[in-house]
Amino acid sequence: MSNIEDLRKFYARLMAANAASSDPRLEEVFAEVPREAFLGPGPWTIVAGNSKVTTPSADPAHIYQNVLVALDADKGINNGEPFLHAQWIGKLTPKPGEAVTHIGAGTGYYSAVLARLVSPGGTVTAFELDGRLAELARKNLEAYGNATVVHGDAVTTPLPPSDIVYVNAGVVAPPAPWLKALRPGGRMIFPWRPAERIPLAVLVTRTEKGFACDPFMRSWFIPCVGASTTNAAANIPTREQAALTRSIWLTSDKAPDRTATAIFGDVWFSSKNLRAKAGK
Repeated sequence: MSNIEDLRKFYARLMAANAASSDPRLEEVFAEVPREAFLGPGPWTIVAGNSKVTTPSADPAHIYQNVLVALDADKGINNGEPFLHAQWIGKLTPKPGEAVTHIGAGTGYYSAVLARLVSPGGTVTAFELDGRLAELARKNLEAYGNATVVHGDAVTTPLPPSDIVYVNAGVVAPPAPWLKALRPGGRMIFPWRPAERIPLAVLVTRTEKGFACDPFMRSWFIPCVGASTTNAAANIPTREQAALTRSIWLTSDKAPDRTATAIFGDVWFSSKNLRAKAGK
């Protein structure tokens, strides 16, 4: 049997290195939160490209590496690739006292990581649409007093005011209420999938001028129910237009203009850079 504490520490060091975060707590938290506690009893099914591999035993050593672990193989629901989540969480820079909304929480592993990073004083509200997974997440997060699981649809249920919205399901555009839930200075990461050929991760920051955004890497997640299909009136971007997007607007605040890169009803995307210096 492996020395699980050493494995967790090395795994955490890898996560922090990949995230390139200046926050030393990120490594501490990845070492502290036991991943196996959120995966159910082993052996586990590892997703490797288009194939699946079963671990040879229930030794947690098999899941303390950058592997995607299936939670519900039939539905394509996975625990999530640790390198990707470490990088996303590192970009969000969670701080003690902040309020996080996690959309698509699965069984709660990354909700637990976020809960530790916003302690003391912060909270995590974890939405999960699948009833079985939501119940598992509720049990798994009982030890994390600042995390609450909501079995419900985050697209139709009002979100609490949030410093961070962490989205783990692909959307053609973030619903307007998600953007409105962000507090000043609030951040949201979501998988943007306006078309099959365009899978991007986007970081949004609420500024005084509006919602600045940065499409920073390729990313693929299962579709978000209720927010993953377009209608005939949508203006779908090309890959180049999507990559040039630098801000997101609510049509109720500002009508789409010549800078529009994509338009989806209540929300549109723009090449306008909100972070540009005056006169630029």
